[in-house]
Amino acid sequence: MEAIWTSVVAVAGTLLGSVITYAFQQRANLRSEVFAHSEALRQERMAAYSAFAAAVEDYRHGQATRWYRRLDGPGGAEFGAARDEAHRLRTVARQALYRVKLLTDDPEVTAAAEQAYRDTWDVSNARDQPGHDQRDDRARQAVEAFVSRAAPLVR
Repeated sequence: MEAIWTSVVAVAGTLLGSVITYAFQQRANLRSEVFAHSEALRQERMAAYSAFAAAVEDYRHGQATRWYRRLDGPGGAEFGAARDEAHRLRTVARQALYRVKLLTDDPEVTAAAEQAYRDTWDVSNARDQPGHDQRDDRARQAVEAFVSRAAPLVR
């Protein structure tokens, strides 16, 4: 009889050990999946945020070129080419903005990205050199503000 109880305890211990091991493995797998997901999101955000900042900087440069070419003559071929390039760069920046919006659940980051886009759009609307310099500086600062707001999400 004693041998039967010993066998029952051994089988129960083995089953209990298996159940406990399974539970710990499930928790470890879940933690691994959560970590992998958060790391993939972090990498995707890093790519989107840096692409947006680069696109807006290119757009800002295109807007400045457009403004200077307008001074040279708004009816000239150089102004037309600069305007077309600024429109192309605006489209690239807007596409990058959409990607930021899709990947961000922080409304402050989204607002900072939209502000950077709007301030950059406004660069070519200046009437004189001081106005242009002021708008260009405001756009540059808006991009910096976006980067500062987005940085904690990718650390």
